[in-house]
Amino acid sequence: MEQKEVKLFTPATVANVSCGFDILGFCLDTIGDDMIIRKTEGHGITITKITGFDLPTTTTENVAGISALALMDYLKPNCGFEIEIHKRIKPGSGIGSSAASAAGSVFGINYLLGNPLNKTELTSFAMKGEAYASKAEHADNLAPALFGGFTLVKSTQPLQVLQLPTPSDLFAAIIHPQIEIKTADARAILPRETSLKNCITQTANMGSFVHALHTSDYDLIESSLKDVIIEPHRKALIPKFDTLKENVMASGALGCGISGSGPSIYTLCKGQDKAKAIAEVMTQIYSDTTIPFEIYVSKINTEGIKIK
Repeated sequence: MEQKEVKLFTPATVANVSCGFDILGFCLDTIGDDMIIRKTEGHGITITKITGFDLPTTTTENVAGISALALMDYLKPNCGFEIEIHKRIKPGSGIGSSAASAAGSVFGINYLLGNPLNKTELTSFAMKGEAYASKAEHADNLAPALFGGFTLVKSTQPLQVLQLPTPSDLFAAIIHPQIEIKTADARAILPRETSLKNCITQTANMGSFVHALHTSDYDLIESSLKDVIIEPHRKALIPKFDTLKENVMASGALGCGISGSGPSIYTLCKGQDKAKAIAEVMTQIYSDTTIPFEIYVSKINTEGIKIK
């Protein structure tokens, strides 16, 4: 019997990962949205319900709808689809809210059509929706949502995504201060050029980090998670960033940086107990402010989007 509905968990993601601006990303396991995709008799895409946050249901003004339309235009199926989104990832949080919706819509439609497209092709269609949200076509949040684990976007034209190994004892602790930083604004403050010295340092860090993932070298992960190009400019947008980073690193985090364009701050830790301890350090620092915040501890999700 033909399946006409699929329920999905569409995960939050961390992009940039300090040394890999617009290139590296990883997938989270305890934070994400729920989506329901239904096949319909008619044609086209309809967004029937959004809960959690006030987002447009007009198909051409929603990242899930835009991505789905791009996919439909390519596949031209003899049916339509309804999309229901139950958002738990706050828009503008820096942990891939728009990417979860864009990736979920193309994944669900592809699944109900018998999976004619591979994950790289799905990422390319999801990029159309992501570009609407961030004013730039990039895949460093989308790729880990669709592939799972750590991913490296080698190029966007043509799109090439590399799936990287995930050390088994790697956990993330993330704080989301409840302030909004729009991706487009965070990109606008970045310099157009950087020094050769910084370029060499950043390249060495990213190459070392990729090697560390392949060899499960936690010490090398720690020495590689450094950003000398983007973070120095963006950290001014996030209250208490320097204080928090100094304290979590002193408490044993492997690395700490801005998640995506912020305001969320991610840490990577060896072991769940250490991640929980780092989350406590984050909590203590932001408890001294008037800014509300949320804390998440998550194992790296090596599966990506999950069928419920």
